[in-house]
Amino acid sequence: MSAPRAVLSWSSGKDCAHALHVCRRDGLARVEALLTTVNEAFDRVAMHGTRTALLRAQAAAVGLPLIEVPLPWPCSNAEYEARMARATEQIAASGVTHLVFGDLFLEDVRAYREARLQGTGLTPLFPLFGSDTAVLARQMLDTGLTARIVCCDPAKLPEQTAGRMWDAALLAELPPGVDPCGENGEFHTAVLDGPEFAAPIPCRMGERVLRDGFAYADVIPLT
Repeated sequence: MSAPRAVLSWSSGKDCAHALHVCRRDGLARVEALLTTVNEAFDRVAMHGTRTALLRAQAAAVGLPLIEVPLPWPCSNAEYEARMARATEQIAASGVTHLVFGDLFLEDVRAYREARLQGTGLTPLFPLFGSDTAVLARQMLDTGLTARIVCCDPAKLPEQTAGRMWDAALLAELPPGVDPCGENGEFHTAVLDGPEFAAPIPCRMGERVLRDGFAYADVIPLT
């Protein structure tokens, strides 16, 4: 039986990149495109703050088209859901049957995604869900995945964590209670290389800023 046609929800971070790797490696789905929400006021990935230039470089590196869903700022939940509903309707109309997510263990997030996709013709797929995140983090690094922390919560991590590489050294320094994959919102990453990348994405670091209670590090692609 052939793998189902799918689109991958792409945050620009390590988890979605690893989900793509697992789908391809294990034949779980034939990922045909990446789906990302973008803050149209700041030209950055919603939540992570990653520049859209880096987002597009990632899509090129993994060889997939990018579906960008622009969001206003500020954006109400109702507006977010309306725009995502239009996007998923178009995806389903193209013949795609599955939407892949890189979620790890948050049951409420999974339930929300499942509820929003009911009746759309799209089946959610969670290839990483239920993983031991300490083990998963090591597995990701072992594949050659390279990522940099672009956002962190200063209440849980020093603000200087924003901009650091997400690597074995950082994992060893994480305070007790901080998830090694940042699944509780402690930090977000931007992936720069991995087993599905044709080549690493060269970048330089811009400034670090505090905004809306989070520390953001600006990762600027050189491509």
